[in-house]
Amino acid sequence: MQMKKIIINADDFGYSKDNNEAVKQGFLSGFITSASIMTNMQGFDDAVNILKEIPNIDLGFHFNIMEGKSITKCSLLCGKDGYFNQSYIDLILKSHNKAFMQEIEQEVKAQLEKILKYHKISHIDSHIHTHAIPNIFKLTVKLAKEYNINFIRTQKEIPYIVFEKSYNLKYPVNMIKNILLDYYTKINKKELSIQKINSNDYFIGILYTGNMDEKAIIEGIKKIKKDNTITEIIFHPSLDKNKLNNYREFLITQNPKLKENLINLGFEFCNYTLIN
Repeated sequence: MQMKKIIINADDFGYSKDNNEAVKQGFLSGFITSASIMTNMQGFDDAVNILKEIPNIDLGFHFNIMEGKSITKCSLLCGKDGYFNQSYIDLILKSHNKAFMQEIEQEVKAQLEKILKYHKISHIDSHIHTHAIPNIFKLTVKLAKEYNINFIRTQKEIPYIVFEKSYNLKYPVNMIKNILLDYYTKINKKELSIQKINSNDYFIGILYTGNMDEKAIIEGIKKIKKDNTITEIIFHPSLDKNKLNNYREFLITQNPKLKENLINLGFEFCNYTLIN
């Protein structure tokens, strides 16, 4: 691996039919190189059908312990209705509780095994980056080794500013998220090294979450100077025009000029399977 590799990953595949169709169109356009699937949401069966149309898509496992209904019985993770009800702060604080972590493990395993019946998985990440929490990350590494999955996402995003997109409440909140996830990445990279599991080197998609556009992507990618590295950029595309930010991200995946610009900046489009 000599060139700088770039992976364009669509998160939330399986969330809904609108998300699924956006992922499909983004992949067929040649922009999206991989997708991460949720297996506990209402769009899962539709996503499985779409996989039959695009069987060569690189597929990751996007485990979800924040939204929707659990697959297993999780009394500590869910309310009486079976729906997840823990905040990110709750997960951090309770990740030292053995019984709580056992519930997370059984749920994540059930979610993973659900998709493995249909498609090979090349990498693991999670909804709202819950796997970055160090104790949950250790569990993720354990499952990656158990199921022979060679890559887990980490979130080292080099800080950068697109001035006209930074004068709103989203940017300072996203900056705080970036600081936390960068701190967690430093811890988690040590665990990856010990366990000999691979990861991306850089990440783009936190600082401008909910505010992504072509300029934000280009300015972020310009910060990647090192050759022989892997950068993952995440999108949450949807055809639902009522979810304006997600619809805008779908439109980005249909812009051939952006892909050309990224290639001209010295990046090779890739996915985790090809790197394996």
